[in-house]
Amino acid sequence: MRLLHTSDWHLGRSFHRAGLLDAQKAFIDHLVTVVREHEVDAVLVAGDVYDRAVPPLAAVELFDDALHRLAELGVPTVMISGNHDSARRLGVGAGLIGTAGVHLRTDPSGCATPVLLSDAHGDVACYGLPYLEPALVKDQLGVTKTGHEAVVAAAMDRVRADLATRPEGTRSVVLAHAFVTGGEPSDSERDITVGGVAAVPAGVFDGVDYAALGHLHGCQTITERVRYSGSPLAYSFSEADHRKSIWLVDLGPRGEITAERIDCPVPRPLARIRGRLEDLLEDERLERHTGSWVEATLTDPTRPAEPMTRLGARFPHTISLVFEPERAPEDPAASYARRLEGRSDQQIAEDFVAHVRGSGPDESERSVLRQAFDDVRTEEALAG
Repeated sequence: MRLLHTSDWHLGRSFHRAGLLDAQKAFIDHLVTVVREHEVDAVLVAGDVYDRAVPPLAAVELFDDALHRLAELGVPTVMISGNHDSARRLGVGAGLIGTAGVHLRTDPSGCATPVLLSDAHGDVACYGLPYLEPALVKDQLGVTKTGHEAVVAAAMDRVRADLATRPEGTRSVVLAHAFVTGGEPSDSERDITVGGVAAVPAGVFDGVDYAALGHLHGCQTITERVRYSGSPLAYSFSEADHRKSIWLVDLGPRGEITAERIDCPVPRPLARIRGRLEDLLEDERLERHTGSWVEATLTDPTRPAEPMTRLGARFPHTISLVFEPERAPEDPAASYARRLEGRSDQQIAEDFVAHVRGSGPDESERSVLRQAFDDVRTEEALAG
């Protein structure tokens, strides 16, 4: 069986101030072409279909167009909700849409009810695990410990229990939206840390033939059977070196896996340039970036006049400007953003407490801060 694995469309998102709707339309055209020309048997979409819980109308129209075109091909599509999606909104009409061959899985209670696909070698049970916000689903899944690993493991226990009731030789696929240990994140993914722990070990997915993952925006192989497709478009300059693609996965009669990457259309290349303004304007080696979206990091000791206007004259698609003046590391004027780089919300809050009163929080205070961040994330998920 030939599967096409994609995720993280983020319909409705822009790239800094540049609109991406046309690029997202081009990706949908590309997806439909690949399905048709490569004789795909099923399409797997592993979450974050939209960029936010209430997407703009143009994004909803594009999604509607994608569903109609996939249904017209007669190729089953299995799709789960991600942490950016509103599960309730995305899942509206799921039963009716399912009769057209587009199977939306947005309710955690249905994680052990597979979409049954079949080929000449028998059945393939395809399970959809929507994004599982621990605080919201732990009771539903019978979990006492809050955390991503606990809820995903509980959902996978249900999947394996159902799979054990299927005829011998039934192959299995799971779609999941999670941060799996070993994955490489980028700047454009929303933090899903709960209780200080976001990562889920790849071993949670043991027992199934293929795990089609979403959430991380870089295409990557965690194990032969556990893979991220990544986003089809770049959504931050941290993805400048990404090769955007989708996975074409062949599932053999005994669960053998072979996978091929199919490149996605690139609307405009990304370039990150760094140096003093005059050097960037005069460096002939940078000529190749005149057609790229550019992020310029200026290292001038003092901020130069009209930097964006001057950069735009040479690099018309400069859309991000960063100032990192060259100063000694001990300079108190060193970039505040640089001091925060790589630190979690929890760590930043603990540092603030230490700065204000002269000593960091004790364990009980850390617990209060952790609970406060978890409550905010839970409220955001409920608002979706």
